[in-house]
Amino acid sequence: MPKHRLINLNIIFHTVLCSVFSILCISSFDVYGAEQTDTLRILCYNIHYGQGNDGKYDVERLAKAIKRTKPDLVALQEVDVGVKRSGRVHEAQRLAELTGMAVRFGPTQHYEGGLFGNAVLTRFPILNVVIQPLPYTESTKERVTYPRGAIAVTVRGPNGKPLRFISTHFQHNVPEDRVAEAKAINKHFATNNEIPTILAGDMNATPNSEPIKILLKQWTNAIDKAAAPSAPATKPRSRIDYIFYRPASRFQMIKSEVIAEPMASDHLPVFAILKLQQD
Repeated sequence: MPKHRLINLNIIFHTVLCSVFSILCISSFDVYGAEQTDTLRILCYNIHYGQGNDGKYDVERLAKAIKRTKPDLVALQEVDVGVKRSGRVHEAQRLAELTGMAVRFGPTQHYEGGLFGNAVLTRFPILNVVIQPLPYTESTKERVTYPRGAIAVTVRGPNGKPLRFISTHFQHNVPEDRVAEAKAINKHFATNNEIPTILAGDMNATPNSEPIKILLKQWTNAIDKAAAPSAPATKPRSRIDYIFYRPASRFQMIKSEVIAEPMASDHLPVFAILKLQQD
């Protein structure tokens, strides 16, 4: 069995306190002016740290791709903040500015002088944020791995009640890690039905794989009937990006699709429209 440990995020938080504070100060209460509705437009997007398939780092291009779906909630993976390779850009904050949404960033590791991790964009008022480390196997000489985590943002939903939205990213090259991460997601976020919850992320796992089967014990998969592939973006072969929800009684899936955007990232965005049901 692989040896797992949890990343100590306290160190990360201490080193980027000012940066994180600046994100938290972005208002999410008054800037949207959206009409009240019981439908939720959800986007999940691994943005490949801003680098498109032409090799260019272009956050503006990503923002345009995000805005095309007019989302209420966006789960982002592979987000750089102050990282050398992507020009020291605060990608989370920049995407918030370009989309007119509020943002919360959930770092999982230090990288090239900055931070790397997951993020959430939302047009709803934010009530609470939890950053949850996930189990992972440390790198060896033979295999490079990355710390994994999830950021859970509780918002005031369109019905005025709390709604939880989670962005996560499972390990890419250790099958046992993905199994452990799926179990951890269920443990931390699927223990009760009090708050309707949406989980979105790059699970690095196909629909019939063990990690997805574990998630489906507690979550419903908002996936199109064809389970259209989401990666790689130019010639997609595998469905590894998902949107899930729970409890099933609180949501109705209206639409689910993979968006054709072959250039902005190495993944295609996954989009769903969910309708909130009455308690």
